[in-house]
Amino acid sequence: MSTAADTATRTATRTAAGMGLLVTRVCADEDEFEALAADWARLHRSCGAATPFQSHAWLTSWWRSYGRRGRLRVLLVHEGERLVAAAPMMRVSRPLPALKPLGGAISDFSDVLVDGAVREAGTEALVAGLRALAATALIDFGEVRPGACAEAVHERWPGPKRALADSPCLELPPLPMEELLQRLPTPRAQRTRAKMRKLTALGVQARTVPVEEVEASVRTLLRLHELQWQGRKVTSEHLQPRFREHLLRSMRPMVAAGEAVVTEFRLDGEVLAADLTLLSGTLAGGYLYGAHPRLRERKVDVATMLLNACTRHTAGEQRRALSLLRGDEPYKHHWRPEPVTNQRFLLARRRTAPLLAAALGDASARRWAKERMREREERSREGQARDERSREREAKGGRKAGRGGGGSV
Repeated sequence: MSTAADTATRTATRTAAGMGLLVTRVCADEDEFEALAADWARLHRSCGAATPFQSHAWLTSWWRSYGRRGRLRVLLVHEGERLVAAAPMMRVSRPLPALKPLGGAISDFSDVLVDGAVREAGTEALVAGLRALAATALIDFGEVRPGACAEAVHERWPGPKRALADSPCLELPPLPMEELLQRLPTPRAQRTRAKMRKLTALGVQARTVPVEEVEASVRTLLRLHELQWQGRKVTSEHLQPRFREHLLRSMRPMVAAGEAVVTEFRLDGEVLAADLTLLSGTLAGGYLYGAHPRLRERKVDVATMLLNACTRHTAGEQRRALSLLRGDEPYKHHWRPEPVTNQRFLLARRRTAPLLAAALGDASARRWAKERMREREERSREGQARDERSREREAKGGRKAGRGGGGSV
């Protein structure tokens, strides 16, 4: 289906000798995007920097749960019939007119896709197509992993542009569990090995879920996830029906394509934990898990159990970095991961440069607000610690006074 958005951004790029003409156009039709599954899967496999969040099943399912009709803008680059590059985007109007990657807040990484065989020409074609779209909107790539194809788009952008730091992430190298333990201080490694021996002694069994059982297993995972966070602060989106529908819809095709794996952990014949790990050619990311509180009662170290299972998909024949995904939580540092910071690329033309300036101002204000909030939280923690020390001193003083009144008359 050809639309106004499609014809308005159709461009052609000449390639090196021996290669065909690259034709760029915009797909704004949801059914056409759905029908690209086979071509998209081939492109995803041929793009070395691709993450699981750029897979066709993830993106189309996300759009069905979170997208708004009429906003789809997927930039496609073809060499003849072959899809050689793509930028999965959507149009937003708030807080500024912009084109942003599909995937939203539930996706840890965004990127464009470029076939490795035509990386230079494919990138140039994407730049030309995006530049046409930037005539009326800011191009805003957030959560771009270092080494992503979007970096090359930013480097070649001919107009106003800025690069900002985005979310912090942590990664472990593609090593088997024992070699990851060798990176730890000896006492910590010994404690972790003891926890692994306890898993064996308790009889905890890990099982990779086959494709035909994925939907049922994802339902179990979501139930356990809600149970484990009951009464505690949880990412509220994970409890929403649209998130549930997205995972149930996307995981079966992703598991079938080798883009995800679901693992169940049984104790005494019952599934008490489940883990969802997303996969691409060079990356594995532990995305979501659920664990029954009964495991804590049995002194099972859930983090060690999950990491041990994840390393089966990172250190085999297909070597993958193990991403702990977004967030710099203290518990992740137990494993001595490497810090990796996502990037945000803002791209504009001269006529849309004011939008870029406004986005920079908004980012600066948000950063200032986060810093002030962090300072308040630190002061609150310090105050609570002082109060606790004061109560302890008062309690000790009271006990001493009680012991001092026993003299005879």
